[in-house]
Amino acid sequence: MAGIVHRYGDDVPVLDNLNLAIEPGEFVCLVGPSGCGKTTLLKLIAGFEFPEDGQIMVDGSPVTRPGGDRAVVFQHSNLFPWLSVRGNVELGPKLAGVSKAERREISDRLLEMVGLADAADKKTWELSGGMQQRCAIARALATDPAIVLMDEPFGALDAITRERLQDELLEIWRKSQATVVFVTHGVDEALYLGTRVVVMGDRPGRIKLDLPIGSFGAETGGDVRRSVRDTTAFLDLKRRVRDTIANSGKDQV
Repeated sequence: MAGIVHRYGDDVPVLDNLNLAIEPGEFVCLVGPSGCGKTTLLKLIAGFEFPEDGQIMVDGSPVTRPGGDRAVVFQHSNLFPWLSVRGNVELGPKLAGVSKAERREISDRLLEMVGLADAADKKTWELSGGMQQRCAIARALATDPAIVLMDEPFGALDAITRERLQDELLEIWRKSQATVVFVTHGVDEALYLGTRVVVMGDRPGRIKLDLPIGSFGAETGGDVRRSVRDTTAFLDLKRRVRDTIANSGKDQV
């Protein structure tokens, strides 16, 4: 995306001359103060809204509307309660005209991937909050999107469930090889999940820090994975990101 400008009404732009290139397979975490435009940027990539200026491209094509090459997972799962877990996962392929047998194959594979194979026939309201989010992730992956956009998907969960789902998301990401753009207010979460952390400045939203970090979580496993948050490298980066967020509005025009 290049030269993105977006505003609501005649107010100060939410995003101003924002430039960001994301490579296939990256896990990019967006962090920044409230109101800096993180969720707005996700909406623009999804095609739910359109920039006042600039252009967003996905696989070489301009984004002009929502499409099956992009999937969104929200803070609340937004599952359809009248459908089963399997029915929610199969809905996208069904609307795309995929055959019943192929839809079943897709849902079997994804429900196994997210650990919900035994809950396939349950209604979504029978699931815990964490299980609902795993179902929402499976539903997002069912159309084989190039990009999965995630807007604070674990923000409404308790700390223990959130950390468990972070680990599970990393495993899903490894297996799916999807490109992920993940919005979060949690610096720890961003550093743990992301191969890259992008810090956005206070309104108007601009990129203040673009930090390739590999991935603390994805490169480790088990007990080692859980202990990376206490390493010197992790804490040093956390301090750098937090300082950037704290100072993000001081040099804005």
